[in-house]
Amino acid sequence: MKKRSHNERVANEILMYLRAKKKTNKEISLYEPIGTDREGNEIKLYDIIETGEFDVPEKVYLKENIQKLYEKVENELSNREKLVLKMRYGLYNGEEYTQREIARQLGISRSYVSRIEKSAIEKLRRFFT
Repeated sequence: MKKRSHNERVANEILMYLRAKKKTNKEISLYEPIGTDREGNEIKLYDIIETGEFDVPEKVYLKENIQKLYEKVENELSNREKLVLKMRYGLYNGEEYTQREIARQLGISRSYVSRIEKSAIEKLRRFFT
């Protein structure tokens, strides 16, 4: 099992906390205690929010949208559409394939792969617009 970095663990704890609060439909204060550190000191959300390229709310929003996208891929697309998108965008095994390579592996034409890809993307785009 891959060991997660400190930042990944902290981000995961924040996401779990925010999801729990979302379920109870309460507002969240940056100064509300969310736990304790190793020494037993109280930790507030404000204490651990990063200032960098992305801040925590943006990361949460991005992660939620990625989760929604994966759900839509699984629920709305055919098996062939899923496979084409996964292979095309490196979600299959981390390697991105060209339309020609996908066509060869699936025994279909490159233009048919293109139509499948375009149709699948359009289905997903409708969800996000």
